[in-house]
Amino acid sequence: MSQHQVGRFEALVLPHLDDAYTLARYLLHDEHDAQDVVQDAALRAFRYFGGFRGEDARAWFLAIVRTCCLTWQRRHRADRRSVPLVDDRASAAEEPRSADALAIERSERAAIRRAVADLPAEYREVIVLRELQGLTYAQIGDVLGVPIGTVMSRLARARRRLAQALGRGAQEAS
Repeated sequence: MSQHQVGRFEALVLPHLDDAYTLARYLLHDEHDAQDVVQDAALRAFRYFGGFRGEDARAWFLAIVRTCCLTWQRRHRADRRSVPLVDDRASAAEEPRSADALAIERSERAAIRRAVADLPAEYREVIVLRELQGLTYAQIGDVLGVPIGTVMSRLARARRRLAQALGRGAQEAS
């Protein structure tokens, strides 16, 4: 690969490593496995960058990450552990709040994490790609290899399931 292509790869793909890690973490439920898979995906993207034709680099790279996650899951079938939806270290750096407010916030985050983790993979990935990564429906379709209509229906079903799960959790707490 020429120095020009290496520079182009660094400029187009590497800025999306955080998004790739987030997606892998939610699909694999383990931060270390996610790191390994993103590293593998980055190497694959680098290896096949010559075939990249200037489409959306973010969607292209996330599609590779998703494929690597699916391959990893087939090989390992690891136990299902939940991962934080929000990094607790980031919220700890915010201004101090009352113990009650922090406890409520942690409880709400835990409920959201459980609800997202309990979604089937096809719904969890569209929620992560849309709500956390901010991808458009077309980009999500490119990542998943499905039509926009499928993205829209999966997203609607995922949101409905999340609302039901969170609503049920709130009712049980009352």
